[in-house]
Amino acid sequence: MSAIPCPSGRLWKVRRGDTLYKIAIISGTSVQKILELNPSINPQNLPIGSFVCLPPEKPCASGIFWRVAPGDTLFQIALATNTTVEKLRELNPDLDPLNLQVGFAICLPG
Repeated sequence: MSAIPCPSGRLWKVRRGDTLYKIAIISGTSVQKILELNPSINPQNLPIGSFVCLPPEKPCASGIFWRVAPGDTLFQIALATNTTVEKLRELNPDLDPLNLQVGFAICLPG
């Protein structure tokens, strides 16, 4: 698969070891959304060097992110960044606070 038409203009070039799950976590989306944008993709066979269309990045007004590390909770992140869980949920409406994924970028208030 070579470069594909991508409405968002946001492409991921597949590297050794990439999986759709890994790509989704790092790029802040879900496997389901990637599959919707790439209906012909075979999730079990991502050729190195091929391209995957990603959804547009969600805006983060502050431009400041927290990258989830192993063991992080939304409460701990709120404490560490001097904000509230409620504010983090407001800024990240698609975030599942009970299933934080390592590597996911959480938008922080400015």
